[in-house]
Amino acid sequence: MCPPNHEVLKTLAVEAGYGKKKVLKEVTFEICVREIVGLVGPNGSGKSTILKALYGLIPVDNGTIIYLGKEIQNRPPRENLTEGICYFPQINKVFGKLSVNENLEMGGYILEDSNELKTRIQNSYEMFPILKKFKSQPAGKLSGGERQMLSLAMGLIVKPTLMLLDEPSVGLAPKIIDSLFQEIRELNQKLGTTILIVEQNVRQLLKITSRTYVLKLGHVIFEERRVDDRSENNIRQYFFDEKGGI
Repeated sequence: MCPPNHEVLKTLAVEAGYGKKKVLKEVTFEICVREIVGLVGPNGSGKSTILKALYGLIPVDNGTIIYLGKEIQNRPPRENLTEGICYFPQINKVFGKLSVNENLEMGGYILEDSNELKTRIQNSYEMFPILKKFKSQPAGKLSGGERQMLSLAMGLIVKPTLMLLDEPSVGLAPKIIDSLFQEIRELNQKLGTTILIVEQNVRQLLKITSRTYVLKLGHVIFEERRVDDRSENNIRQYFFDEKGGI
Protein backbone atom coordinates (compact mmCIF):
# COMPACT_ATOMS: atom_id res chain seq x y z
CA MET A 1 0.00 0.00 0.00
CA CYS A 2 1.18 3.50 -0.78
CA PRO A 3 1.65 5.89 2.16
CA PRO A 4 -1.16 8.46 2.62
CA ASN A 5 -1.24 11.04 -0.20
CA HIS A 6 1.51 9.20 -2.11
CA GLU A 7 -0.66 7.26 -4.54
CA VAL A 8 -0.27 8.28 -8.19
CA LEU A 9 -2.31 5.55 -9.85
CA LYS A 10 -4.58 2.75 -8.72
CA THR A 11 -6.68 0.26 -10.65
CA LEU A 12 -9.58 -1.58 -9.04
CA ALA A 13 -10.91 -4.75 -10.74
CA VAL A 14 -10.38 -3.31 -14.22
CA GLU A 15 -11.75 -5.30 -17.15
CA ALA A 16 -11.02 -4.33 -20.75
CA GLY A 17 -10.34 -5.80 -24.17
CA TYR A 18 -11.00 -5.53 -27.86
CA GLY A 19 -14.63 -5.83 -28.88
CA LYS A 20 -16.04 -9.07 -27.45
CA LYS A 21 -12.58 -10.33 -26.52
CA LYS A 22 -11.97 -9.60 -22.83
CA VAL A 23 -8.22 -9.41 -22.13
CA LEU A 24 -8.01 -7.85 -18.65
CA LYS A 25 -9.91 -9.57 -15.85
CA GLU A 26 -10.31 -7.70 -12.57
CA VAL A 27 -6.82 -6.17 -12.68
CA THR A 28 -5.89 -4.39 -9.45
CA PHE A 29 -2.57 -2.71 -8.65
CA GLU A 30 -1.14 0.62 -7.50
CA ILE A 31 1.81 2.92 -8.13
CA CYS A 32 3.23 5.32 -5.57
CA VAL A 33 4.92 8.69 -6.06
CA ARG A 34 8.40 8.48 -7.67
CA GLU A 35 8.21 4.70 -8.08
CA ILE A 36 9.32 2.68 -11.08
CA VAL A 37 6.91 -0.26 -11.28
CA GLY A 38 7.24 -3.15 -13.74
CA LEU A 39 4.65 -5.28 -15.53
CA VAL A 40 5.82 -8.65 -16.85
CA GLY A 41 4.20 -11.80 -18.11
CA PRO A 42 3.88 -14.19 -21.06
CA ASN A 43 2.83 -12.92 -24.47
CA GLY A 44 -0.90 -12.31 -24.54
CA SER A 45 -1.18 -11.81 -20.79
CA GLY A 46 -2.51 -8.26 -21.16
CA LYS A 47 0.53 -6.11 -20.36
CA SER A 48 0.22 -3.70 -23.28
CA THR A 49 -3.55 -3.74 -22.97
CA ILE A 50 -3.26 -2.34 -19.45
CA LEU A 51 -1.25 0.64 -20.72
CA LYS A 52 -3.77 1.30 -23.50
CA ALA A 53 -6.66 1.15 -21.03
CA LEU A 54 -4.90 3.52 -18.64
CA TYR A 55 -4.26 6.01 -21.43
CA GLY A 56 -7.77 5.81 -22.84
CA LEU A 57 -6.90 4.09 -26.12
CA ILE A 58 -9.31 1.21 -25.46
CA PRO A 59 -12.52 1.26 -23.41
CA VAL A 60 -12.68 0.01 -19.82
CA ASP A 61 -15.73 -2.24 -19.53
CA ASN A 62 -15.73 -2.56 -15.75
CA GLY A 63 -13.69 -1.38 -12.79
CA THR A 64 -12.07 1.88 -11.76
CA ILE A 65 -8.87 3.73 -12.62
CA ILE A 66 -7.85 6.40 -10.11
CA TYR A 67 -5.16 8.94 -11.01
CA LEU A 68 -4.11 11.52 -8.42
CA GLY A 69 -7.33 10.88 -6.51
CA LYS A 70 -9.67 11.23 -9.51
CA GLU A 71 -11.49 8.53 -11.49
CA ILE A 72 -10.26 8.62 -15.11
CA GLN A 73 -11.44 5.38 -16.76
CA ASN A 74 -12.47 6.04 -20.38
CA ARG A 75 -11.08 9.58 -20.32
CA PRO A 76 -9.79 10.70 -23.76
CA PRO A 77 -6.00 10.37 -24.37
CA ARG A 78 -5.54 14.08 -25.05
CA GLU A 79 -7.04 14.93 -21.66
CA ASN A 80 -4.81 12.33 -20.00
CA LEU A 81 -1.76 13.88 -21.69
CA THR A 82 -2.80 17.34 -20.55
CA GLU A 83 -3.17 16.00 -17.00
CA GLY A 84 0.35 14.57 -16.95
CA ILE A 85 0.09 11.00 -18.29
CA CYS A 86 2.42 10.19 -21.20
CA TYR A 87 2.24 6.92 -23.17
CA PHE A 88 5.20 5.48 -25.10
CA PRO A 89 4.16 2.71 -27.53
CA GLN A 90 6.20 -0.44 -28.05
CA ILE A 91 7.74 0.76 -31.32
CA ASN A 92 9.49 4.09 -30.85
CA LYS A 93 7.33 6.73 -32.47
CA VAL A 94 9.29 9.54 -34.11
CA PHE A 95 8.67 11.55 -37.25
CA GLY A 96 11.38 10.19 -39.52
CA LYS A 97 11.36 13.00 -42.09
CA LEU A 98 11.46 15.75 -39.46
CA SER A 99 14.65 16.85 -37.74
CA VAL A 100 15.39 15.92 -34.15
CA ASN A 101 14.57 19.48 -33.08
CA GLU A 102 11.28 19.45 -35.02
CA ASN A 103 10.36 16.18 -33.32
CA LEU A 104 10.89 17.81 -29.93
CA GLU A 105 8.70 20.70 -31.02
CA MET A 106 5.99 18.17 -31.95
CA GLY A 107 6.34 16.64 -28.48
CA GLY A 108 5.30 19.98 -27.00
CA TYR A 109 2.42 20.70 -29.33
CA ILE A 110 0.00 21.19 -26.44
CA LEU A 111 2.15 23.97 -24.94
CA GLU A 112 0.88 27.44 -25.77
CA ASP A 113 3.96 29.41 -24.66
CA SER A 114 6.65 29.21 -27.39
CA ASN A 115 9.37 30.47 -25.04
CA GLU A 116 8.52 27.75 -22.54
CA LEU A 117 8.73 25.17 -25.34
CA LYS A 118 12.21 26.41 -26.30
CA THR A 119 13.33 26.17 -22.67
CA ARG A 120 12.06 22.61 -22.37
CA ILE A 121 13.73 21.58 -25.62
CA GLN A 122 17.02 22.96 -24.30
CA ASN A 123 16.47 20.97 -21.10
CA SER A 124 15.96 17.86 -23.24
CA TYR A 125 19.33 18.38 -24.92
CA GLU A 126 20.95 18.70 -21.52
CA MET A 127 19.37 15.44 -20.40
CA PHE A 128 20.13 13.62 -23.67
CA PRO A 129 23.37 15.25 -24.95
CA ILE A 130 23.67 12.82 -27.85
CA LEU A 131 20.49 14.26 -29.38
CA LYS A 132 21.99 17.74 -29.53
CA LYS A 133 24.66 16.43 -31.92
CA PHE A 134 21.91 15.45 -34.35
CA LYS A 135 19.43 18.29 -33.74
CA SER A 136 19.27 19.24 -37.45
CA GLN A 137 19.39 15.67 -38.74
CA PRO A 138 16.25 13.76 -39.85
CA ALA A 139 15.12 11.50 -37.02
CA GLY A 140 14.82 8.60 -39.46
CA LYS A 141 18.62 8.49 -39.75
CA LEU A 142 19.15 7.91 -36.03
CA SER A 143 20.02 4.48 -34.66
CA GLY A 144 17.35 2.46 -32.86
CA GLY A 145 18.66 3.48 -29.45
CA GLU A 146 18.88 7.13 -30.44
CA ARG A 147 15.31 7.07 -31.76
CA GLN A 148 14.16 5.54 -28.48
CA MET A 149 15.91 8.33 -26.55
CA LEU A 150 14.31 10.91 -28.84
CA SER A 151 10.92 9.30 -28.18
CA LEU A 152 11.51 9.64 -24.43
CA ALA A 153 12.66 13.24 -24.82
CA MET A 154 9.54 14.08 -26.84
CA GLY A 155 7.33 12.74 -24.06
CA LEU A 156 9.25 14.57 -21.36
CA ILE A 157 8.65 17.94 -23.04
CA VAL A 158 5.24 18.08 -21.33
CA LYS A 159 6.79 17.21 -17.94
CA PRO A 160 4.59 14.16 -17.27
CA THR A 161 3.73 13.01 -13.79
CA LEU A 162 3.32 9.42 -14.98
CA MET A 163 5.14 7.71 -17.87
CA LEU A 164 3.71 4.52 -19.41
CA LEU A 165 6.50 2.67 -21.23
CA ASP A 166 5.71 -0.33 -23.45
CA GLU A 167 8.76 -2.60 -23.95
CA PRO A 168 11.37 0.11 -24.61
CA SER A 169 14.13 -2.47 -25.20
CA VAL A 170 12.49 -4.16 -28.21
CA GLY A 171 14.91 -4.49 -31.13
CA LEU A 172 17.87 -2.88 -29.35
CA ALA A 173 21.37 -4.30 -28.92
CA PRO A 174 22.38 -5.33 -25.36
CA LYS A 175 24.78 -2.37 -24.90
CA ILE A 176 22.08 0.07 -25.99
CA ILE A 177 19.58 -1.57 -23.64
CA ASP A 178 21.94 -1.03 -20.69
CA SER A 179 22.27 2.65 -21.59
CA LEU A 180 18.54 3.10 -22.14
CA PHE A 181 17.57 1.59 -18.81
CA GLN A 182 20.14 3.79 -17.08
CA GLU A 183 18.53 6.81 -18.75
CA ILE A 184 15.10 5.70 -17.53
CA ARG A 185 16.38 5.36 -13.96
CA GLU A 186 17.99 8.80 -14.13
CA LEU A 187 14.73 10.33 -15.38
CA ASN A 188 13.03 8.91 -12.33
CA GLN A 189 15.73 10.08 -9.93
CA LYS A 190 16.38 13.55 -11.39
CA LEU A 191 12.84 14.55 -12.35
CA GLY A 192 10.87 12.50 -9.84
CA THR A 193 8.76 11.08 -12.66
CA THR A 194 6.66 8.05 -11.72
CA ILE A 195 7.05 5.23 -14.26
CA LEU A 196 5.06 2.14 -15.18
CA ILE A 197 7.05 -0.06 -17.56
CA VAL A 198 6.08 -3.18 -19.50
CA GLU A 199 9.16 -5.24 -20.34
CA GLN A 200 10.12 -8.81 -21.27
CA ASN A 201 13.75 -8.36 -20.23
CA VAL A 202 13.19 -9.28 -16.59
CA ARG A 203 16.85 -9.02 -15.56
CA GLN A 204 17.20 -5.46 -16.85
CA LEU A 205 13.80 -4.46 -15.47
CA LEU A 206 14.62 -5.58 -11.94
CA LYS A 207 17.70 -3.35 -11.92
CA ILE A 208 15.52 -0.25 -11.91
CA THR A 209 12.11 -1.20 -10.45
CA SER A 210 11.06 -1.11 -6.82
CA ARG A 211 8.12 -3.45 -7.45
CA THR A 212 7.05 -5.71 -10.32
CA TYR A 213 3.65 -7.23 -11.05
CA VAL A 214 3.32 -10.53 -12.92
CA LEU A 215 0.35 -10.99 -15.26
CA LYS A 216 -1.03 -14.20 -16.70
CA LEU A 217 -4.19 -14.60 -18.78
CA GLY A 218 -5.34 -11.10 -17.88
CA HIS A 219 -4.91 -11.45 -14.12
CA VAL A 220 -2.33 -9.99 -11.74
CA ILE A 221 -1.10 -13.18 -10.09
CA PHE A 222 1.96 -12.05 -8.19
CA GLU A 223 3.77 -8.98 -6.87
CA GLU A 224 7.53 -9.01 -6.35
CA ARG A 225 9.36 -6.36 -4.37
CA ARG A 226 13.01 -6.03 -5.37
CA VAL A 227 14.98 -7.46 -2.47
CA ASP A 228 17.88 -9.50 -3.85
CA ASP A 229 18.97 -11.66 -6.78
CA ARG A 230 16.24 -14.18 -6.00
CA SER A 231 13.62 -11.76 -7.36
CA GLU A 232 14.26 -12.81 -10.96
CA ASN A 233 13.81 -16.48 -10.15
CA ASN A 234 10.69 -15.74 -8.14
CA ILE A 235 9.18 -14.00 -11.17
CA ARG A 236 10.34 -16.47 -13.79
CA GLN A 237 8.69 -19.41 -12.03
CA TYR A 238 5.34 -17.82 -12.91
CA PHE A 239 6.28 -17.51 -16.60
CA PHE A 240 6.92 -21.12 -17.44
CA ASP A 241 4.68 -24.14 -17.75
CA GLU A 242 5.64 -27.75 -17.06
CA LYS A 243 7.26 -28.09 -20.52
CA GLY A 244 9.50 -25.07 -19.96
CA GLY A 245 7.65 -22.74 -22.30
CA ILE A 246 5.94 -19.45 -21.65
